[in-house]
Amino acid sequence: MTTDIITSVLVGLAILVGCLGIIVPVLPGSILIAIAVLIWAIIIGGPTAWIIFAIVAVFVAAGMSASLVLTGRKLKSMQVPNSSVLLGGVLAVIGFFVIPVLGLPIGFVAGLYLAECSRLKDGKTAWNSSWESIKAIGLGAGIEFILAMLAGITFGIGVLIHFFV
Repeated sequence: MTTDIITSVLVGLAILVGCLGIIVPVLPGSILIAIAVLIWAIIIGGPTAWIIFAIVAVFVAAGMSASLVLTGRKLKSMQVPNSSVLLGGVLAVIGFFVIPVLGLPIGFVAGLYLAECSRLKDGKTAWNSSWESIKAIGLGAGIEFILAMLAGITFGIGVLIHFFV
């Protein structure tokens, strides 16, 4: 096996982990995709590899920006503090280890609800705020995931071009 093949396979696996990392935030996400394709472009070299990296970088940057802006704007308009989301994240990580895989969303929802309940002093209002926050975060993650998939497809096209054209 040549270095090009080994690099392409490892970068493909890193892109897969990166896409999973957008859905399961314990794993690295979009940044991993960009770094992996950068390494691929450095090792493969040539104008095609760098063009592929540039396109991937645009998709990754757009995905991360859209996720942050859409989620942040929605949470800010609902006046949900970062501390509520942070507590949700902490309990999500704890939940991931207590109840493998399912503990992640359960912990996040529980943490967010508890923080909102403490802040708003009303269970129903806290649940409505938590649910809207979860939808906003899901929308941002969904858009970031779609753009990460487009980055992965772009990498795949680059591999096809490199090996078969």
